[in-house]
Amino acid sequence: MTAVPDAAASRDELKRLMRTGLQLLAAATIFLMPLDQAQAMTIEAERRFGPASAPNEIRIVSSTDIEVFQPVIEGYVREHPAVAIHYIVSPSQGLYDAVATEKERFDLVISSAMDLQMKLANDGLAQPLHEEIIAARPPWARWQDRLVGVAQEPAVVLLADEALAGGMPLPGTRRDLINLLRDNPERFRGRIGTYDPAVAGVGYMFAAQDARMSDTFWRLAEVMGRLDAKLYCCSGEMITDVQTKKILMAYNVLGSYLPRDKMEREGFEVIELQDFTITLLRTALVPANARQPGLAQDFLAFLVSPEGQNLLTERTGLPPIDPGVYAERPHLRPIRLDPGLLAQLDKLTRARFLEEWNAAMEQP
Repeated sequence: MTAVPDAAASRDELKRLMRTGLQLLAAATIFLMPLDQAQAMTIEAERRFGPASAPNEIRIVSSTDIEVFQPVIEGYVREHPAVAIHYIVSPSQGLYDAVATEKERFDLVISSAMDLQMKLANDGLAQPLHEEIIAARPPWARWQDRLVGVAQEPAVVLLADEALAGGMPLPGTRRDLINLLRDNPERFRGRIGTYDPAVAGVGYMFAAQDARMSDTFWRLAEVMGRLDAKLYCCSGEMITDVQTKKILMAYNVLGSYLPRDKMEREGFEVIELQDFTITLLRTALVPANARQPGLAQDFLAFLVSPEGQNLLTERTGLPPIDPGVYAERPHLRPIRLDPGLLAQLDKLTRARFLEEWNAAMEQP
């Protein structure tokens, strides 16, 4: 007698096959296509600041939500009434493609994908920055005279309190996190979120840096794969899904989006893992084809000034560039602006990494 397959098992197998096909297609596409082949840039949000009659306009494209830089932008246009700022939000990979291949003319590019920003600068697509801007950054937070960090922020774990029901301890390291997930598979199945490194520029950078720092990352990836982790384009969507309890945990979300006191009052834990917590730099450059390079440099000088950095910190909680924080919190590991970031963008290196990632996500 031929056994009738279980309906749930059939659905799971179909889902697995579909996901495998899509992931293999993504990996093959990255392998076969040049890194800078363009896709249409997605505009997630945009807003114009300053007087409608302002004769000058700075076009800023950024992977950072409007609300984060709004205090600095408003502070700048108050002091410069003849200047308006058009701020456009786009995912980091699409932002890179728009500048590198589509040759869109923006005046300032701000992104959390440090490696893609370094490639723009290294490929001659960024202008030299004024000396006052370069001098305001420590050596590890600038690349030559073309790219500077404007904020530093950790990649954290966001956990709903109900994930620890039954008095389970808060995980402090990746090993603790692995044990929590392994010991509670039914609780976490389908309720874990992390970046999709095949589509999210910053997600690929985080995963590559994680793997570079410890083999524990691959064990964690395999466990998340067995539990049918959901893959996301950006931190905002992961955070929303944790807040609405669609998932219980988000791994490697941007800590600047998570005011710790507020999240804890609402029943969530923001965890900086003590084995290491990757800390990225949000970086800025002025494109070589900027229409308003002088004004863009003037705004960037304001952004990295003590006044601009204080506005970021006090009004939005986005951490400023501060070398002292690494001595106070030694588990924080900065991603440095160095040639290693460019190496991980090599097409073969990226394709091999994504192949290993897809294998981890397909654990039975």
